[in-house]
Amino acid sequence: MNCTAGLRRQLIVAQKHALTSIHRGQPILVPQALHRFNRHFVRTILTQPKVFPTVGFETVPADEPIEEEKLPNYKAERYYPVLIGQVLQDRYQITGKLGFGGGSTVWACRDLKQDTALIIKICATGETGEKDARQEVAISDHIKSIDAPHHPGKELLRIALKNFEIEGPNGNHQCLLFAPLGRTLTEFRKLFPGNALDSNVLRQTLLCIIMGLDFLHQVGVVHTDLSPNNILAGLGPRDSGVFGQIEELELATPSPRKVLPDRSIYLSYQLPITHGAPVITDYGAARLGEPGEKHSGDVMPGVYRAPEIIMGADWDSKIDMWSLGVMVWDLFEGGRLFRAISADRLDDQLHLAEMVSLLGPPPRKFLEMHEKSRKYWDSEGNGIASTPIPDQSLESRETKLEGKEKQLFLAFVRKVLCWLPEDRTSADGLYNDEFLNGYIRHEGHVAAERAALDKRDAV
Repeated sequence: MNCTAGLRRQLIVAQKHALTSIHRGQPILVPQALHRFNRHFVRTILTQPKVFPTVGFETVPADEPIEEEKLPNYKAERYYPVLIGQVLQDRYQITGKLGFGGGSTVWACRDLKQDTALIIKICATGETGEKDARQEVAISDHIKSIDAPHHPGKELLRIALKNFEIEGPNGNHQCLLFAPLGRTLTEFRKLFPGNALDSNVLRQTLLCIIMGLDFLHQVGVVHTDLSPNNILAGLGPRDSGVFGQIEELELATPSPRKVLPDRSIYLSYQLPITHGAPVITDYGAARLGEPGEKHSGDVMPGVYRAPEIIMGADWDSKIDMWSLGVMVWDLFEGGRLFRAISADRLDDQLHLAEMVSLLGPPPRKFLEMHEKSRKYWDSEGNGIASTPIPDQSLESRETKLEGKEKQLFLAFVRKVLCWLPEDRTSADGLYNDEFLNGYIRHEGHVAAERAALDKRDAV
């Protein structure tokens, strides 16, 4: 659906953030004005590759695990031995390390032909890494093929700009290029008191995520892995020098690293706070089909699993709406809504007991649909599992809000956390939610504060 005038107005009300210096330690917060998301980020740089120092860096002891070495089941031979300063495809020069995961490492680079800063994801070898990379490219190509100039959600999705393959000492590695973005919401929320966003920042963030989801679902994409780890802050007008600073810092004071016979493992840079709208990323586990199509298979991260996933049933885009509701708790309450872990393992019985405590017992239709439900409830819907129902409710768990605002917040959560997928409100049905649009009442105050901050910065 097209964005309404009201939503357009909301999109330009920027979040109140802070700017930090790029560094490899804790952020140094410096208040800055409110900014509007600018998707036309371009960094002009030299076309000739630079020579990065090969001496003068801090050396990490060889027996001290760092970065990706700390991951469970880490195998060095699966990772491409990247060197800062090297040029891939005779075009993309690596300028600094940004992060790592179980299936890839992520680097800042610059395109020597286009004079632009980019992010490159270099995937590990193995069937899973290659499959995820292919799916990321397939979903990106599908999104790019959709002509939707009037839907703002398309611009709130990160897509792979290009992909290619490089040969490593132990196999080939898929490489994906992306436009530069900032921190994950997981990192971003930790800058707020209590490791949680305030209500106005939460509203603006959710509106952007909902617009991105609406576009994905309308074009037949189910993300399946929506969480704060896969949503990144965008770049605003004042963020154009961020990746240039990484390059300059690396040239002046090279990153600490562990030097091994077959590779160097670098410490990652910590990005500063940026001022653009949040962007949904990572489609390696996404599914593509017709809008509303049912899919099968075990998806979703453990504590984010929707009831139908636990039951082993088919699922559709409504699992993303469940993820949205669970993610709200991570972002706003500063902790998990569901524990779902017992003896260091996922515990379906505990997970379902927690759902009952917060949502009430499942409806009879849910029980009749899923044969697996007989393990936990009898034919009358009475629990027969050994795990007791926790003594809690959404009202008791929510401690930050009061009065009407608390009622509206919990009403929003209950629109998406429902036992039956068909009862969950779709993304396009949330645009006019009263909680999400509540900060319009304060728009005059926000505008006045923004003007005051801009005036101060101009002095």
